[in-house]
Amino acid sequence: MRKALLGAAFAGALVVSALVGVGTSQAATSQPCDIYATGGTPCVAAHSTTRALYGTYNGPLYQVRRASDNATQDIAPVAAGSYANAAAQDSFCANTSCVITIIYDQSGRNNRLTQAPPGGFNGPAAGGYDNLANATAAPVTIGGHKAYGVFVAPGTGYRNNNTNGIATGDQPEGMYAIFDGTHYNAGCCFDYGNAERNSRDNGNGTMEAIYFGNIKAWGYGTGNGPWIMADLENGLFSGVNPGYNSNDPSIANRFVTAIVKGEPNHWSIRGANAQSGGLSTFYNGARPNASGYNPMKKEGAIILGIGGDNSNSSAGTFYEGVMTSGYPSDATENSVQANIVAANYNTSGQGSGTTLTPGQSISLRATTACCTTRYISHSGSAVNTAVVSASSAATDKANASWIVRAGLGNSSCYSFESKNTGGQYLRHQNYQISLQANDGSALFAQDATFCSEAGKNGQGNALRSLNFSDRYIRHYNNLLYIASNGGSNTWDAAALWSDDVSWVVTAPWTP
Repeated sequence: MRKALLGAAFAGALVVSALVGVGTSQAATSQPCDIYATGGTPCVAAHSTTRALYGTYNGPLYQVRRASDNATQDIAPVAAGSYANAAAQDSFCANTSCVITIIYDQSGRNNRLTQAPPGGFNGPAAGGYDNLANATAAPVTIGGHKAYGVFVAPGTGYRNNNTNGIATGDQPEGMYAIFDGTHYNAGCCFDYGNAERNSRDNGNGTMEAIYFGNIKAWGYGTGNGPWIMADLENGLFSGVNPGYNSNDPSIANRFVTAIVKGEPNHWSIRGANAQSGGLSTFYNGARPNASGYNPMKKEGAIILGIGGDNSNSSAGTFYEGVMTSGYPSDATENSVQANIVAANYNTSGQGSGTTLTPGQSISLRATTACCTTRYISHSGSAVNTAVVSASSAATDKANASWIVRAGLGNSSCYSFESKNTGGQYLRHQNYQISLQANDGSALFAQDATFCSEAGKNGQGNALRSLNFSDRYIRHYNNLLYIASNGGSNTWDAAALWSDDVSWVVTAPWTP
């Protein structure tokens, strides 16, 4: 039992759309970095796990490492200039879990991103490093083809402190990134861009990075967020003034194009729906009305998912982004936005196992050979697996029945409310699953949210923790935990992991 585009920009969008071809494998002859180069502001870093950012690029996009044997594999586009070969990742990572170890730089300057080291803050991994992202946690489609983004849970981060060609001092630069507009938090700081080379806070103006989230500690815009802002160190700026700036709107799109660019005493924030339409300018003017930001003192490292001092309490999802040499024109960025729209980012309906619908009632049955009569159940606040059958008592049936809710911490995922104890949810705490009343806190919402993937043993669904993205709901000695594959805890044991984290969704024992 153990176990707003006009004229030429609009025409450019039509040309790019024709070149990409929605739902085909035809590569574009002009991708974002080709467009930047034509505009005189070439890419000096180009990162994506979903597609090539040059029309001729056919090298690796990223590398994954699987938990079962620590083997690694590079994932490349299916053809030059095309989308990522997600099928190669799926084959390599079958029946186990994988993390993203390297995000390669397509610019040829070797500005690759790897596991962020400790700095002003330590990460949760060995040696104070940050965690690596679960390789399957952010499935999407691009041009109708499956791909994976970089899912940053708190504690996850990537960095390169020894770069080539990235702007320093007050040199001009531009950058864009595509983010998941529904995955964010108020932690510091979900950034992509230019940061300090020693992973520490070196003072005002030593950073220039795109920020996405809804923290209000330094700057914010209208509504409740999230906002695109600039992290310039010791300040997230939504405009010229510290604090509130009314022109920076909350973002409500599933896929977001976020842009920050800067040159001597001039910078800009721009943004858009990455699935349609053109870019809007949220700020364009002088450097912030605060000391230390003019001139800038940029240091030229690159970060993803963290702040410049390795502050790592943030959350978000990254799909692609670049950094340029020189200050890109609005016209160039408008053409890049047209290319992004034509690439056709969309949510993925693939690989999620049985479809879950908020409001439905279900039961969840174990698939491990020892335990196929056992279901996720509770007795008071204790959660375990229990044998349930047609002859079981009504209370036992109700204890093993759950109502699917939109995820309290991310509506793209799910929370599970007890059928017979309303307002109480499955929640992990110190890695163990229990049943607890929703206290309305952000932490509870995160802990009680799980994302559905295909079962790791080919059966049913695997339920991944939202805020510990390498961990899945697992039964071990009939108790429930969030478990990684081969981690340091006893319930992380590699043996039977893929079976123990796979659950068949059944009709509820109590309708």
